[in-house]
Amino acid sequence: MTGTETSGSGDIARTLDLLWHGGPRPSRGPKPGLTLDRIVEAAIRVADGEGLAAVTMRRVATELGTGTMSLYRYLPGKAELLDLMLDRVQRPSGTAQEDIGWRAALEHLAHATLALLREHPWLLHVNQSRPVLGPSAIEGMEVVLTQIRPMGLTDAELVSAVVMIDGYVFGAARTQLHSEQAERATGLTDAEFWEAQLPVLEEALATGRYPVMAGLAEDAFGPDFDHFGFGLERILDGLEVLVARRAQAGRERRVR
Repeated sequence: MTGTETSGSGDIARTLDLLWHGGPRPSRGPKPGLTLDRIVEAAIRVADGEGLAAVTMRRVATELGTGTMSLYRYLPGKAELLDLMLDRVQRPSGTAQEDIGWRAALEHLAHATLALLREHPWLLHVNQSRPVLGPSAIEGMEVVLTQIRPMGLTDAELVSAVVMIDGYVFGAARTQLHSEQAERATGLTDAEFWEAQLPVLEEALATGRYPVMAGLAEDAFGPDFDHFGFGLERILDGLEVLVARRAQAGRERRVR
């Protein structure tokens, strides 16, 4: 995957000020009505429509119908703008007061994250290993951690559970994106791609050298199986075993 950007690569102090306080309001401006919010929203529109590589200060200014230098009165440059874009699109859904159970909360997080990546595929081109934490990031973690705290895990383990779900979803979304990119690049649908290989594959499987592969059901590689849902459920099943084990250990300690 090309064109990867890195979060937190700008002036971190300036970015935090922009995220949490909106930054200083320009004392003068060439275009009434231009705001930091409008700039961020315009950048997101460009990224959604044309890809992250298209997001430049010049391109965003054109989207807003203003001069490029006007944007620099509101933020230092593209690096800081990217962090504001990330915070804007990742605003959490739900509230910390909702009591839906830890398993449902993590399942909701997974599906919400997958939907976010489908809506904004450019997020997959951003290295977010060192995010600049703005209001949305903090609020999102507050909501999820509040919902999953009853798991009875340590604080580090709770955070790790969220990281685990996040990593799984990003991996699945990246696979889907690659598939879509391959279809656009080749002009072949998935069905047409595999159909083209079928004669050779059938001949190879008929040799008897691959008995397990030859014995698979016809729908084993079919498009109807929910691989994402199956994998997510297995992760949650594993966490459920750990939660039960911790609860049992707690009961045993109280008995002693």
